[in-house]
Amino acid sequence: MDLIFASLGLIILLLAGDSLVRGAVNLSLRLGVPAMIVSLTIVAFGTSAPELLISIGAILEDVPGLAMGNVVGSNTANILLVLGVPALMAGLSTKTCDSRKSYFQMIAATALFIVLALGGEIAWPQGLVLLAALALILGSAFKEAMRHRCAIKAGLEEECDDDEDVEGADPDMPWWKVIMFLLLGLIGLPLGAELLVDASENIARHFGVSETVIGLTLVALGTSLPELATTVMAALRKQADVALGNVIGSNMFNLLAIIGIASLVGPIPVEPGILQFDLWVMLGASLLLVPFVFFKWHMGRVWGILLTGLYMAYVLMVLGHA
Repeated sequence: MDLIFASLGLIILLLAGDSLVRGAVNLSLRLGVPAMIVSLTIVAFGTSAPELLISIGAILEDVPGLAMGNVVGSNTANILLVLGVPALMAGLSTKTCDSRKSYFQMIAATALFIVLALGGEIAWPQGLVLLAALALILGSAFKEAMRHRCAIKAGLEEECDDDEDVEGADPDMPWWKVIMFLLLGLIGLPLGAELLVDASENIARHFGVSETVIGLTLVALGTSLPELATTVMAALRKQADVALGNVIGSNMFNLLAIIGIASLVGPIPVEPGILQFDLWVMLGASLLLVPFVFFKWHMGRVWGILLTGLYMAYVLMVLGHA
């Protein structure tokens, strides 16, 4: 039965990911907001919902190691696997993507998280710091979106042709249809992830794996599948801005919102193994995006193989030290 539930969860994730991308892209067209801004907010929050549900549940069930492992493992998977698989399948052209500002914010969020984690525990004071940083980032994103809309109305800027030419995008899509796509995605993603993660946990427990290792591997992989589904669909539609923005935004949400909110429920200890190894792997994976963000390198199949291979090696190392 666990295998059946896992398969069902995966199918729901793929369909919900497609629905969320359609809704987000068309919402950006209707509001005159660039797809990157929407992917950094609506898409990122929707695909991070499984991590939030898992982390809060883990603290309430007195297994906080699962919450920390889930977020750190998910962020590593987001860079190496969620971008690696689409690059392997269809490639990602980042020539027209300007994600430098959001990337700086993600690196800053990662550095802040690591500094706070070095204390050995993230409790409510540290959580409030993380949430304050998130508020600053969201405030900046919305100000940028409003400036863009005002510039369009004043005739100083034109709507992005790249957004309008995107496959599946319809500037005349009715509001009810846009909302329906968004709701189907936002509801389906956590539902599918919960089915898949629960089944994966049941399977893993038969092998006597610790909660933290489960969080870093199976749960992290399961909760990263919404990002993977969304990014694969975006790559197939040649929406590199949505794909890259989804990963960057999700990583910021994971560190600032997920851990920030979860720490208000209860303190989250940071185990020595995570401090000594996993946090630095997460940072290193994030720095691998520098050539694509600043030098507009094409993320082709060779990079897809490299990123995916690095993730597989990371999982094997974690399991090997379990």
